[in-house]
Amino acid sequence: MDKIDREIMRLLEEDARISFAELGERVGLSKTPCWQRVRELERQGLIRGYRTEVDAEGLGLRVHAFVHVTINAARHAEFEAAAASHPSVLQCFTTAGQADYLMHVLVGEIEQLDQLLRMEVRRMPGVQRLETTVCMKTIKPRAPLTGCLR
Repeated sequence: MDKIDREIMRLLEEDARISFAELGERVGLSKTPCWQRVRELERQGLIRGYRTEVDAEGLGLRVHAFVHVTINAARHAEFEAAAASHPSVLQCFTTAGQADYLMHVLVGEIEQLDQLLRMEVRRMPGVQRLETTVCMKTIKPRAPLTGCLR
């Protein structure tokens, strides 16, 4: 991957609806070579898809919480399957430290968070302990991944 490929990915991350003609113009290529580079980045799996960014708050989803989950060691696979399939779990990571997992969950109201944690997450396979942090204000919602490239 060279400087042009990184710039193509940065521009697509910024606006996935940009035309190949405009994309090519902005990186100094004609439309066809630009299209070929994008297809190669897709083939390599560096570009995995194109998504619409939806406004969570506009949908009434205002409560972000981060849940540290400690589980029974024999139940990792079952817990991971349950977390991966749950619609309110936006992300789930294995962690090193006090807890086994960190989940990012999103719901409409604090009462829904209470229900989610007590009646759903607590009952996922192997869950022994939860520690939850509620987000008060989002400062930086998501940075482009290409900004991490040096």
